[in-house]
Amino acid sequence: MAMDVIDYDIFGDDMQYVEIELDPGEAAIGEAGMMMFMQDGVEMETVFGDGSASQSGLLGKLMGAGKRLLTGESLFTTVFVNQGQGKKRVAFAAPFPGKIVPVDLSQIGGTLICQKDAFLCAAKGVSLGLAFQRRLGAGFFGGEGFILQKLEGDGMAFFHAGGTIAEKTLAPGEVLRVDTGCLAALQPSVDYDIQYVGKIKTALFGGEGLFYAKLTGPGKVWLQTLPLSRLANRIIAAAPSLGGKQSGEGSVLGGLLDGDNS
Repeated sequence: MAMDVIDYDIFGDDMQYVEIELDPGEAAIGEAGMMMFMQDGVEMETVFGDGSASQSGLLGKLMGAGKRLLTGESLFTTVFVNQGQGKKRVAFAAPFPGKIVPVDLSQIGGTLICQKDAFLCAAKGVSLGLAFQRRLGAGFFGGEGFILQKLEGDGMAFFHAGGTIAEKTLAPGEVLRVDTGCLAALQPSVDYDIQYVGKIKTALFGGEGLFYAKLTGPGKVWLQTLPLSRLANRIIAAAPSLGGKQSGEGSVLGGLLDGDNS
């Protein structure tokens, strides 16, 4: 089954959305809950798994849905098909502040590995699967467990990452050490391992965690400056209803006025 060739435009800066243009009969797949709008003539259908050719038949659909369940995603994917006359558009919005990254899978060897929850949408025919960590340490201490998402095909795929994106191309044998949460995506040719920071004082008081990701080239990696987990931790820490400390932002006297007024 050939991939649908789609045109697209990305709008916005820190809260982006992508518009995908579909010719009559063309389709795109989207993560459940990410659709922003669709023009009249685009029909939406929820399918078990990802709807790719590799998931035909009951067994294939069950395996595809099971893979998505293991990555923490919904068992279902939504397919958007242009059933009308002329070109139609469907848009998908990012779930939190960051950037939408378009990747032509045919230009990077046909496979992209990304953190779970990163996938946003893709051309119909792109397969969504699993990428198990090969090393025990990477699985236990990688921040996301043993399982990452694997996108396969030769069409366009779009993933979302928090904050600003840094795209790095590693030469053979080149090593880059990264905070585990800041790794958004990588080519499968990049070797991914987890290393201990090495010094007890640094581990306990450095504020960077006990482990970091060691990436060894060759291949491309995409890094994010604001992982969702880091953003969520800051919000929880600042939310009084969740046990955080109210900081009185917006007033010079906020810190003095935040005491118990009872």
